[in-house]
Amino acid sequence: AAFVCGTDFGTQQSTFCSVDTFRTLYMPYYRKVNDWIHAHTAWKTFKHCCGAVETLIPSFIECGFDILNPVQLSAAGMDAQKLKDRYGRDIVFWGGGVDTQKTLAFGSPGEVRAEVLRRCEIFGKDGGFIFNAVHNIQANVPVNNIVAMFDAVSEFNGGR
Repeated sequence: AAFVCGTDFGTQQSTFCSVDTFRTLYMPYYRKVNDWIHAHTAWKTFKHCCGAVETLIPSFIECGFDILNPVQLSAAGMDAQKLKDRYGRDIVFWGGGVDTQKTLAFGSPGEVRAEVLRRCEIFGKDGGFIFNAVHNIQANVPVNNIVAMFDAVSEFNGGR
């Protein structure tokens, strides 16, 4: 996978720019880069974008991005089931496996396990999902919650 862009277009509540602005200012560049990569390699292209970006996902797909990371489900409009249903055939979700702002940091190991299993079930159906936490694991996360996260992924994968 080629990491093409790490520009965040979302906040917790909305996007930094309108869909029209994205399509005017950024889309021509992203499309050109993605088209070149796809024409000259077998690589997939990777778009990092935090926040409430559901309204931009169709444009990301039209730009030629194959992968979206981190899938910040705690942001407005970023419902796992809706994202999978609407876009799961057209883009890989790399992340969204557990909320790093609340559940992983402040939940119990049981809550972490339940959320990981639920997210794997939603995003993993019919492929197109690479498990990853929503974002980086911070220093305040209890070790037992990290273990619960890894154990739940292993459980979902049949112990592998």
